[in-house]
Amino acid sequence: MSEAAQPRIALLGVPLEIGASQAGTLMGPAALRTAGIGRILDQLGFVVEDHGDMLTPAIAPAEGPPPANAKYYDVIKTWIRALSEHSYLLAQSGAVPIFMGGDHSLSMGSVNGVARHWQEQGRPLFVLWLDAHADYNTPQTTETGNMHGMSAAFLCGEDGLEGLLGDVPRASIGPERLDLFGIRSIDPLERKLVFDRRVAIADMRAIDEFGVAVLIRRVIERVRASNGVLHLSFDVDFLDPAVAPGVGTTVPGGATYREAHLIMELLHDSGLVRSVDVVELNPFLDERGRTARVAVELISSLFGLQITDRRTPSNAVFPDNSQIRRKSKKGGP
Repeated sequence: MSEAAQPRIALLGVPLEIGASQAGTLMGPAALRTAGIGRILDQLGFVVEDHGDMLTPAIAPAEGPPPANAKYYDVIKTWIRALSEHSYLLAQSGAVPIFMGGDHSLSMGSVNGVARHWQEQGRPLFVLWLDAHADYNTPQTTETGNMHGMSAAFLCGEDGLEGLLGDVPRASIGPERLDLFGIRSIDPLERKLVFDRRVAIADMRAIDEFGVAVLIRRVIERVRASNGVLHLSFDVDFLDPAVAPGVGTTVPGGATYREAHLIMELLHDSGLVRSVDVVELNPFLDERGRTARVAVELISSLFGLQITDRRTPSNAVFPDNSQIRRKSKKGGP
């Protein structure tokens, strides 16, 4: 296959940490590169375009008083405006953008830019939010003021951060196109807002009860039924801390290594994922690069890495009982 015909992936580092409560996520992009994200995607047959890390933008002049309870608002708005424009251009280029964070506040820019592109194509963008937290706070509901906990709410058009983008077009996705998946920590007022907006939520109890395959297939079916595309916003704290210790907001009881891989494999099979965030990786808190390696392995599964080439799709119909009995008579398993 000629290089022009090969699928393309655009890597962009977003070394943003000020939206979180702990320093260190600005080192996330470097850790992902060191763990081999570009090399493995290249081996999978993609043309990998590494756009480097965004430079810290000059802080835009204040435009009146910032919202109360939104820490470092003026700094973060400058990042989000620049990233939204960069995200939009990357999506327009035809490559699949992977935004390497950085804390989760970056999604306000990455998703907004991608959503704007797909809006122009006449296709709705859905967002799968793999995270221990709902990130559906607003300045009115937050208990901490940390803006990485407001990303999902902003993307769904909630009030409180209207001036964040300035003159950059806002392309809200609406609560009906957000799926919160793996949630196990949510603030009281945030919970009420999520329920009032009827946001789809699969918490860890639902995952324990029904399994990730059933729940992820529901997401895929909903996106496909609308002729939509999917943005995956993957917060590393979605995983159990025993699997991924290198995050600043660990919550016990997260997804296992195998559950996370199955999610990525099913998403790959769907062919719907057109952009990705990898956020909240904090190498300062990691153990010898362990979390970065796990994140790269999962992204590799998302883009097609398999131990074996399967001859049947993941939704194949399995043999009925009569076929199983015939196999048993022949001495088969």
